[in-house]
Amino acid sequence: MQNYLFVLAALTYLICAFLPSAWRNTLSLATMGAWLLHGAALVLDMTAPGSLRVGFAAMLSATLWITVAAYWLENRNFALDSLRVLVLPVSAVAVLLPAVFPGNMMELDGKSPIFLWHIVISILAYSTLTIAAFHAVLMMLQEARLHARPAAIHRIGWFAAALDRLPALMTMEKLLFRLIGIGFFLLTLTVLSGVVFSEKLFGRAFKWDHKIIFSLLSWALFGLLLAGRRWQGWRGKTALNFTLTGFAVLLLAYVGSRFVLEVVLHRVLV
Repeated sequence: MQNYLFVLAALTYLICAFLPSAWRNTLSLATMGAWLLHGAALVLDMTAPGSLRVGFAAMLSATLWITVAAYWLENRNFALDSLRVLVLPVSAVAVLLPAVFPGNMMELDGKSPIFLWHIVISILAYSTLTIAAFHAVLMMLQEARLHARPAAIHRIGWFAAALDRLPALMTMEKLLFRLIGIGFFLLTLTVLSGVVFSEKLFGRAFKWDHKIIFSLLSWALFGLLLAGRRWQGWRGKTALNFTLTGFAVLLLAYVGSRFVLEVVLHRVLV
């Protein structure tokens, strides 16, 4: 059942990604419909009495589910329709991944309540920083649009028009740092809970591994960016490069390492 919902959600995401921007109400309703289908499929796929499905595909799909919700809310408050072309196609791919890479079911009996909170907070952190990364890409395109030749603008047609409707770069930058600030706070809670409560969360003492190292490196990059913004006034390309680098490292921390361990090495992980 959930596989059909995953496919239907993916198709709806793709349709929404390329519908005309003028169909604002239709797009909003269709995107919400795809999001609800995605969420229903995740619930059916990831949960069972006393157990939870874990794995890089399920967590990545859940992360993009929250990301779509953040996009939908942002687009109602600001003119960010061009973000749709970046977020929804990626979400269409992510929504199908659990059907291809199912991961494994983990028993929750005996697990500390902190475990579920750790998972929820980590997904919220990854989702917030994912939308921040999409936002940074959009800002790069917006800045390139300002310096593009008319012929180049004509080639990207309707997308150029969507970029023109974005808020001013200064407003976009404020939104970006608001997202990074929230994401950094949530990532801090994720890292602290993973380090301090490792034994309660995973049933083993804390140990250094690729996930911890990449997570801490990403946390340090986002922290440095916020500090540089506060005391050195970092902005523009410096801020965008830090954002995308920090996100890439964070992606390696969970998705990259777990993909290798689960898919390449066929190891069952918690």
